Amino acid sequence: MTYDELSASSRKKILDRTRSIAVVGASSNPSRSSNFVMTYLASSMCDFDLYPVNPGETEINGVTCYPSLDALPVVPDMVDVFRKPSDCPAIARQAAALGATTLWLQLGIVSDEAAAIATEAGLEVVMDRCTKIEHARFAGGLHQAGFNTGVISSRRAS
Repeated sequence: MTYDELSASSRKKILDRTRSIAVVGASSNPSRSSNFVMTYLASSMCDFDLYPVNPGETEINGVTCYPSLDALPVVPDMVDVFRKPSDCPAIARQAAALGATTLWLQLGIVSDEAAAIATEAGLEVVMDRCTKIEHARFAGGLHQAGFNTGVISSRRAS
């Protein structure tokens, strides 16, 4: 089975219907991309229930962190993965066993094996894409030139 990348409109539909996201590989370190993405997804611009998953953490950004997917108090709509590709097949199996609807592998993460496992189990799969970037793009906060800050000049207002 080969991975077929979902269209932009399909990715938007996934984000529009997603309410709960398990963030596998979440980190309390603010310099890590998982922390930055979680901070964005927890912002008022988004309406997601977040469930960080990392056995080495107890709380991230004030949110309870869980040691594994099977320890979550809910079935997440999406499993958003910040782990190395070799870890992804096992995560795909866990996501499928839980009943998640989407497996999302973050920017730079590609695992054809994980995609095949998830697709075979009926999950939609997104690989090598950032949930934050995609959400911002669809919400009008990201354009070809970068973030839409509303600032026309780089100079401070006087």
